[in-house]
Amino acid sequence: MISREMSPASRGSSEDLQNDESSAVKFGTADALAYVRTLTDVGAMTRLLHECIAYQRALDVDLDSLLSQRTDLDKHLLQLQKSAEVLDIVKADSDHMLSNVRSTSDLADQVSRKVRELDLAQSRVNDTLLRIDAIVDRNNCLDGVKTALDEENFEAAAKFVQRFVEIDNKYKDSGSDQREQLLTAKKQLEGIVKKRVLAAVDQRDHGTILRFIKLYSPLGIEEEGLQVYVGYLKKVIGMRWRMEYDNLVELMEQSQDQNQVNFVGCLTNLFKDIVLAIEENDEILRGLCGEDGIVYAICELQEECDSRGCLILKKYMEYRKLGKLSAEINTQNKNLLNVGVSEGPDPREVELYLEEILSLMQLGEDYTEFMVSKIKSLSSVDPALVPRATKAFRSGSFSKVVQEITGFYVILEGFFMVENVRKAIRIDEYVPDSLTTSMVDDVFYVLQSCLRRAISTSNISSVIAVLSSASSLLSNEYQEALQQKTREPNLGAKLFLGGVGVQKTGTEIATALNNMDVSSEYVLKLKHEIEEQCAEMIFCRYSLHQLIGRRLNLVYLSWAI
Repeated sequence: MISREMSPASRGSSEDLQNDESSAVKFGTADALAYVRTLTDVGAMTRLLHECIAYQRALDVDLDSLLSQRTDLDKHLLQLQKSAEVLDIVKADSDHMLSNVRSTSDLADQVSRKVRELDLAQSRVNDTLLRIDAIVDRNNCLDGVKTALDEENFEAAAKFVQRFVEIDNKYKDSGSDQREQLLTAKKQLEGIVKKRVLAAVDQRDHGTILRFIKLYSPLGIEEEGLQVYVGYLKKVIGMRWRMEYDNLVELMEQSQDQNQVNFVGCLTNLFKDIVLAIEENDEILRGLCGEDGIVYAICELQEECDSRGCLILKKYMEYRKLGKLSAEINTQNKNLLNVGVSEGPDPREVELYLEEILSLMQLGEDYTEFMVSKIKSLSSVDPALVPRATKAFRSGSFSKVVQEITGFYVILEGFFMVENVRKAIRIDEYVPDSLTTSMVDDVFYVLQSCLRRAISTSNISSVIAVLSSASSLLSNEYQEALQQKTREPNLGAKLFLGGVGVQKTGTEIATALNNMDVSSEYVLKLKHEIEEQCAEMIFCRYSLHQLIGRRLNLVYLSWAI
C-alpha cells in the first residue's frame, strides 16, 4: 500500500505553488471553481477562503454604493421618460417639415428644369432670328455690291463686301451660293481697285491714289495696299531727288564757282521729303497696318536714303577731290624734312570743306536720330521690328559712306589745325599793352575752333582723333615755342651787361614766362569748355570725359614741370 504522506520539503514547495496560484484566482469564474477543487493544502484553502470573504465584502460595499444611487437613478429615469415624449413630438414635427421641404425641392427642380428649357428655347429662337437677319443682310450686301459696282461707288461696294465677310465668318454653315456670288464680286472689285491705283500712280494723281488705297482695308488686303502705297511714296521721293540731283550735276558742270554747288541743300531736301512722307501719311499708314505699317514705311524709305544719299555724298567727295586732297596731306606729313617739297593745300580752302563736311554729317546724324526716336516712340509695334529698323539706320550703306567721309574730315581737320598753329607760331609778335605775344591767343583760338567743330560731328572717333592732334601740338611744337626764348644761350650774361639790351632781354623773358602762365590757364579753360560741350552731346560717355581730362591734364603737368 502506497503511502500518501509527503515530506516537509515537498509540502513547503507545494504550499508556495498553491499560494502563487491562489493570488491569481479570479473569483466568480469557472476557473476559480476548478482551482478550488484542485486544492490539497489546508493553509492554501484557508488563505483562499479569507480572500474569498474579502472579495465578498468588497462586493457588498459596491452593492451598497449602487443601491444608494437608486433614488437619483429613478429621478433621472423619470426625466428621460418625459424627454422621450418631447422627442416624439419633435420627431413628428421634423418628419412634417421634411415632407414640406422635399415637396418644395421637387417643385424647385421642376421650375428650374422648365426655366432651362425656356432659356434653351429662347437661345435657339435668338440664334434663328440672328441667322434670319444674317440671311437678309447677306442678300442686302450682295444686292448692294452689284448696285455699287454698276454705279462705280467703290467705297460703298467695299463696305458691303466687308460686312458680308464678317457675316460669313460668323455663319459659315449656310449661304454657300451667296458666298460664291459675293467672292466673285469681291475679286471683281479688287481688280478694279488695283487697276485704278496703278493708273493713278503712273499719272501721279495723289487724290485718286488716296481714294482707292483706303479700300484695301475693307477688302482684307491691307499688307498689299501698304506695299503699293509705300512703293508710290518711294517713287515720288525718287523723282523729286532725281530733279534735285540733275540740277546739282548741271551746276557742277557749268559753274566756275565751286561755292554755288550746294550739296548740303540737295541732301537736306532728300531727308525732308522722306520725313514729310512719314509724317503727312501717318494716318494712311496706320489705317492700313497700324504702327507696324509706319515702321515698314520707315524701313523701306530708308532704302531710298541709302541709295540716293550715298550718291550725293560720293559725288561730293568726287567733286571736292577729298581723296586726292587727303593723299596730298598725308604725303606732306611724311616728307616734312625733305627739301623742295611742294606746298600743301590752302588751309582757307580746307576750312570751307570742313564746314561743308560738318553740315553733311550733322544732317545725317539729325535725320538718323529723328527716325530712330520715331520708331522707339511707337507703343504697339511688333518688338522684332524695332531692332531691325534701328540696324537699317546704323549699318546701312549711307552710314558706311558717312564713316568714309568722317575719315576725310579727320585728315583735313588735323591738317587745318596743324597748319594754323604753325602759322601762329611763325608770325608770333609782341602785342602793345599785352602781357603775352600774339601766338598764345591765336593758337588757342585755332584749337578751340577745331575741337568745337569736331564735337559738333557727334562722332566719338572724330573727337578723339582731333583731341589727340591738339594734345600732340600742345605737348610738342607749342611747348617748344614757349620754351625757346628761355633757352637762349648766354642769357645770364646779357642780363648783367647793362644798357638798353638788358631791358629788352628782360622784357622778352617776362613775356615768355607770361606766355607759359597764360597758356596753362588756357589749357584748363579749354578742358572745361570741351567737357561741358561733350556733356550736351548724345554720344558723350564718361570714358570720353576721362580721355579729355587725361590728355589735357598731361599737357598742363608737362608745362608745370
